[in-house]
Amino acid sequence: MNNFLDFEKPIADLEGKIRDLEGLDNGSDLEINEDVDKLRQKASQLLKNTYSKLTPWQKTQVARHVDRPKLKDITHRLIEGFTPLSGDRNFAEDHAIVGGLGRFRGQTVMVIGTEKGCDLESRLHHNFGMARPEGYRKTQRLMKLADQFGIPILTFVDTSGAYPGIGAEERGQAEAIARAIQVSLDIRVPVIASIVGEGGSGGAVALATANRVLMLENAIYAVISPEGCAAILWKTRDRAEDAATAMKITAQDLLRLKVIDRIVEEPLGGAQRDITAAIDILGDAIQEELNDLLDREPGTLREERRRKFLAIGRLED
Repeated sequence: MNNFLDFEKPIADLEGKIRDLEGLDNGSDLEINEDVDKLRQKASQLLKNTYSKLTPWQKTQVARHVDRPKLKDITHRLIEGFTPLSGDRNFAEDHAIVGGLGRFRGQTVMVIGTEKGCDLESRLHHNFGMARPEGYRKTQRLMKLADQFGIPILTFVDTSGAYPGIGAEERGQAEAIARAIQVSLDIRVPVIASIVGEGGSGGAVALATANRVLMLENAIYAVISPEGCAAILWKTRDRAEDAATAMKITAQDLLRLKVIDRIVEEPLGGAQRDITAAIDILGDAIQEELNDLLDREPGTLREERRRKFLAIGRLED
């Protein structure tokens, strides 16, 4: 991984020294080999120490890392025969939300997720993962289709939020998100949501109204970005770090608050360091939750999902 974050600079320096020594080694210099082994141990320990005490703002940076697993990586690794289904049958195709049918470890599923893209061209194509109303109307259509045929739904969330453009607002952005949440609450099939990077605003909730909400340990989930919160509260985005701490946006905070159901561990140094391993760990967690939900009656699934979300934020007597 070459895209190091600011707080990872000491790790980057060590790994740079390792690469330099490896470039000098012809395979027979025992002294160089010993130095490389020592540096690797030191780098591994430093990585472990750094990631064991990340602040909420540092986790925000990790969640936004350009090398985090994308939806394309997840469908390629976990979904066999993935077949995209396009369009909202009303206005247009939205490329920020990708959905379709496939098989997850032998089980037919409907997959719906936000796609940010992996390079400039694909990011522009997918609008940086920020969906327009037609994306959320496509979500409604695919969820209803899955419900009609009794197909479980897997959603994957990685978005800074819904697209805030004038055209999106004119076409009913808020209504489309609200309807998507309503459909999620009404359907009678298992729904498992996984927050793999940013879970931003209503754009995330529209896909995360699920029976089980899983969250990678370095992902974030909030009603607004830390920068947006700081701009509102302190009139400056420079207080984003303070906002991130106050907002309780980390997986650990949200599990304690019962907003999510399960934290999925990432490889040492974050999912961006080993995408394949991270996706496999996530797949195992999804399979465990899906196996449990498949035994539930359709009416029970719907009722449990409704109770779960009505209970969020409720004060106990």
